[in-house]
Amino acid sequence: MSSTAVNPDRTERGHVRDRSVVEETKASFKTTEFLAYLATIAGVLIASAVDDTIDARLAWILVTALGIGYMLSRGLAKSGSVNRDYSDSM
Repeated sequence: MSSTAVNPDRTERGHVRDRSVVEETKASFKTTEFLAYLATIAGVLIASAVDDTIDARLAWILVTALGIGYMLSRGLAKSGSVNRDYSDSM
């Protein structure tokens, strides 16, 4: 039996990848915006627990709005990145 090593610099068609091409954005959990998202969620939930004027319904509406904003920001970040599976350079 023979085994073949996978060469990460070659595509399925044998073309050499251009390493100067910008790869896709970082994973979401590695970004500072994810940490800011988690901190603001914690802040909203702590504020709703401490302050009687913020009820649970309003707190979860705010958390939902933060989630929507985070998903939109990640979508915009990924829309400007290059997807190497569908690039025209092959």
